[in-house]
Amino acid sequence: MPNIFIASDHAGFALKSTLIEYLRVLGYKVEDMGAHVHDPEDDYPDFITSCAHKVAEENLHSADSARGIIIGGSGQGEAMCANRVLDIRAAVFYGPMRVTGMLDIEGSRSEDGYDVVRLPRRHNNANILSIGARFVSVEEASKATRIFLETSFSNSPRHVRRLAKF
Repeated sequence: MPNIFIASDHAGFALKSTLIEYLRVLGYKVEDMGAHVHDPEDDYPDFITSCAHKVAEENLHSADSARGIIIGGSGQGEAMCANRVLDIRAAVFYGPMRVTGMLDIEGSRSEDGYDVVRLPRRHNNANILSIGARFVSVEEASKATRIFLETSFSNSPRHVRRLAKF
């Protein structure tokens, strides 16, 4: 099981606490990278950057075994911040997206709306999931987190080739 590093600002603080407990029940080792207190004046880069660096550092030494979960109001700024760190590939989740008729590259179709989480793992080897706390329920965030952690990178030559170009 990969090590999980998790961080949030004030907007994601409550959801982060809930997800930490959920992940521990699932058997994951979780390290809380902050915020450690709810402070409406905090700034997400202070926590998200540390989390992203920790994921990148751990993956450098243990073959992509670490994952990160970052949480903010929309998840967008947090993903932008994390993606500035070398070897980080953060994908944003702000709710299930049901797209009818769409097939992924392997020809499979998912009707549950969580391909927005599966495909970044399968195709881009995303190592951080950025969650928009203002747009999702605890149940949606929990399901997205589980899917993110359980979905493997495809190792398809096409996707490996693309990642080598980053």
